[in-house]
Amino acid sequence: MQIATWNVNSIRTRLDIVTNWLQQNPVDVLCIQESKATDEQFPIAAIAACGYHAYISGQKSYNGVAIFAKQPLTDVSIGFGSVLAPELVSDLDEQKRIIAGTLDGVRIVNLYVPNGNMLGSDKYVYKLRWLELLNSYLKTIIAAGQQSICVCGDFNIALEDIDIHSKTVSLDRVMATPAERDLLRKSVLDLGFQDSFRKFTTTGGHFSWWDYRQQGFERNRGWRIDHLYLTPDLFDRATNCTIDIEPRKLVQPSDHAPVIVEF
Repeated sequence: MQIATWNVNSIRTRLDIVTNWLQQNPVDVLCIQESKATDEQFPIAAIAACGYHAYISGQKSYNGVAIFAKQPLTDVSIGFGSVLAPELVSDLDEQKRIIAGTLDGVRIVNLYVPNGNMLGSDKYVYKLRWLELLNSYLKTIIAAGQQSICVCGDFNIALEDIDIHSKTVSLDRVMATPAERDLLRKSVLDLGFQDSFRKFTTTGGHFSWWDYRQQGFERNRGWRIDHLYLTPDLFDRATNCTIDIEPRKLVQPSDHAPVIVEF
């Protein structure tokens, strides 16, 4: 099975790039983030023409997640509220950031973690609250007996310094602050999930996001913020995990590249 994650930064703007990539890279599952389209606006027909079922949770102009799968998914759910009580979720499902489904016994959880904007801002506080609730969400799934889980998406967090092009990142730089990193460890890694990319690549210089400005991609001034975290059984079965930078070289690309795990 091959599962890919990709922040496409508007499915309608990058539709040709995405469909061409799927035709050239027929993964079993593609999880996308930042679709930036309502369910009614989503180009389902174009995805179906590539041979994929589309499961979507859209939002106008912002956010939005979807899963494309060659075979039908089961138990598709949207948001924290599909698992957690309303009083716990509060306002954290207003933005469309979570969709999950099961394929061949593997629970695939597709996330678009909030960016956080800047340290101390309301958006930063929202991000920390969101990550704390993610911990409860994943604990509940595990407690329900789900053993094989792939949690993937745009986490908007570079977990280690090696995941950033610069060796001198300020600790007040969002996506690298200690609070964000600690919550990612607590919410995901401390539950037993492992980073599939680092199983196969331990060196630096490998990134999944590059700023459009200042020739970020051309100078490889990137960040690795798109991750595929696996439960131990899937991690043991993983045979490869790669970042495909080719779509980032195209005209008007997403600022992110697809990341693919195979097991």
